[in-house]
Amino acid sequence: MKTFTRTLTALAAAVSIAFSGAAVSTAAPVAPVQGVSVVAAKKAPAVAIGKIPTKTVKGSAKATIKPLAKAAKGVKITSKVLTVKQGKKTVAKNKASVKLKTGTYKVTTKVNYKVGKKKGTISKTQTLTVKKAAAKKSWAAPKGKSCPAGFPVKGNKTGSNKEWKYHVEGGQFYGRTTPEQCFKNTSDARKAGYRVSKR
Repeated sequence: MKTFTRTLTALAAAVSIAFSGAAVSTAAPVAPVQGVSVVAAKKAPAVAIGKIPTKTVKGSAKATIKPLAKAAKGVKITSKVLTVKQGKKTVAKNKASVKLKTGTYKVTTKVNYKVGKKKGTISKTQTLTVKKAAAKKSWAAPKGKSCPAGFPVKGNKTGSNKEWKYHVEGGQFYGRTTPEQCFKNTSDARKAGYRVSKR
């Protein structure tokens, strides 16, 4: 009887070990945890400050510049001003618009804005050039006895009395005159010191 009991106990232990091993062997392997990187979307600026383009003026005229700024949706611009420096000299400070003569400047645009109840400020500095427009040429060089297209008036300095005269198409001496200068119109010829030919 004792032998039978010992045999039963040994059998039960073997079965227990067998089932335990099966459970371990069939357990699913655990995959290693991998790091996941999340890239945050770049937030659009509340206010974008634009670059003031190069200005061109005629003669002694001045160029008027104003701040360039654009607000994002839901953003309200409360003020935008300019501070302008030329070298170490401050030409204008916190102005809504500035008149500038020809030259090179450092221009700082400052913008105050609100998003709901929250206030913010943004600024940007740029180099700005104000150029003088090239003067339009009032005369052109002749080609022998002919004037180039667009400059039909002949200016001649070698008359019998060394007088400066201008000749227009249809005039008696127009065809035979060899000009020193050719003009767009009679007004330009007079400004250059010529007088009208009598023939």
